[in-house]
Amino acid sequence: MSKTILSSRPLGNTELFVTPLCVGAAPLGDMPETFTYSVPEEIALATIRAAFASSINFLDTAAAYGDGESERRIGKVIKEMGRLPEGFVLATKADRNLQTGDFSGEQIKRSIEGSLLRLGLDKLQYVYIHDPEHTTFENVMASGGPLEVLKNFKDQGIIDHIGISGGPIDMLIRYVETGEFSAVETHNRYTLLNRSAEPLLEVANRLSVAVINAAPYGSGILAKGPDAYARYAYTSAPQSVLDRAREMAAVCQEYNVPLAAAALQFSMRDPRVTSTVVGVSKPERIAQTLELSNYHIPADLWTKLGAIGFDIDDPEANRFTK
Repeated sequence: MSKTILSSRPLGNTELFVTPLCVGAAPLGDMPETFTYSVPEEIALATIRAAFASSINFLDTAAAYGDGESERRIGKVIKEMGRLPEGFVLATKADRNLQTGDFSGEQIKRSIEGSLLRLGLDKLQYVYIHDPEHTTFENVMASGGPLEVLKNFKDQGIIDHIGISGGPIDMLIRYVETGEFSAVETHNRYTLLNRSAEPLLEVANRLSVAVINAAPYGSGILAKGPDAYARYAYTSAPQSVLDRAREMAAVCQEYNVPLAAAALQFSMRDPRVTSTVVGVSKPERIAQTLELSNYHIPADLWTKLGAIGFDIDDPEANRFTK
């Protein structure tokens, strides 16, 4: 295995060290409405076992993934192993109520209690506030609100560290600038096809906040190819994105480099990115992801890919209340 994968780096200002690859467990929650495919439980459990046995030491899930199914499945494997593997970092996310939209402090408390139960743990190493675009900044930061609830859990020793994870970039920058979070997780906004998270990476780097970059394949189009999977960020990809993806795939083919390898390494080669989250749905995907992360990519290919162009605007910037 390559030195890059075996070498861990600090997760912000915490005492945790994580590998530059992180296993994304959203697909393992069996979310066909999001990913267009199902993941049976036995496949999910085998995938989690493969992740725990690999040189990757970082796993990312959330209370809301599959309405808790992702956490439940991870918890089953932890139980059969007796504990998390030594040196492993498990991050989850505190969620709103997906049925009612409730994003109150009390709901966040229920979310944490549910995560502890499903995972079978008595404490959580890392917890993000998840998708705060579905509420307001004022609500998250208010007395008795989501952040204060998590800080209370931290004071009790039930949570070790707190981060922020969401979509709109301007919103995430506002949270990072409060100094309350040791890591920020962005998704689908720092890829070969979209660089709208660039300002967030700059601010987080300046403030020594770890950047966790999720969905380097844009939810699949840069892994399977635009003709096999014509979706970006969990929805139908616009024609301009499809055209650029096809052009990138053609350039990669010229160099005999998988498009997925270029997409993955685009994120991993950026020194501002602490770890890159790759969603997996089968046990063999763990080894395949490690192979893609080590695939030799000529410098000329990066130059040609850079010349194709990308989105710099966040398409969801004004979709939700900040």
